[in-house]
Amino acid sequence: MKRGTLLLAAGASSRMRGRDKLLEKVNGVPLLRVMAKRAISCSDSVFVTLPNDYRSRRDVLSGLDIVIVDVAKSSLGMSESLKCGIKAAQACDAVMILPADMPEITAEDMMQLWRVTEQSAEQQIIRATSENGQAGHPVIFRRNHFDELVQLEGDSGAKAVVERHGFLPVALDAAHALTDLDTPEDWENWRRNPD
Repeated sequence: MKRGTLLLAAGASSRMRGRDKLLEKVNGVPLLRVMAKRAISCSDSVFVTLPNDYRSRRDVLSGLDIVIVDVAKSSLGMSESLKCGIKAAQACDAVMILPADMPEITAEDMMQLWRVTEQSAEQQIIRATSENGQAGHPVIFRRNHFDELVQLEGDSGAKAVVERHGFLPVALDAAHALTDLDTPEDWENWRRNPD
């Protein structure tokens, strides 16, 4: 199975009041670079969606073995980012969709999802949940869902595809699958109480 990871990094960080959440530091390294390196360690290909005008995000990815996917119309929402990324990843047998603002998702979490994917029925969507079963990210889609993903519209991501087909849940530690950091307060609280 050729594994692809699609790191969604085309959002505007609009709730960060002038800061870029993907450039916030995790152990001294920008979050976007941290997440890309984790994805590289357990994927055959890593695709990172970026808006055209975020030079600083491109800079922190310098030297990494990734494919940058330009999202010219990133203002149209997450679905636009997903569509562009899936189109770029057509050679993959399965693609893990991972928002880049989830610092608790480890490389081992990703590997756990890949292992389940390889052992599961070919048509199944694999979705991470929290320890107590609340659905979150990442989500792995097989090639049979790619056509639906490239038809998406709006800012609800792949929710409609998952609702149509259901998913096989994979529980990750604690709240890894749920923790995304969108505001300065989120970052402050997380740094005070890291996983």
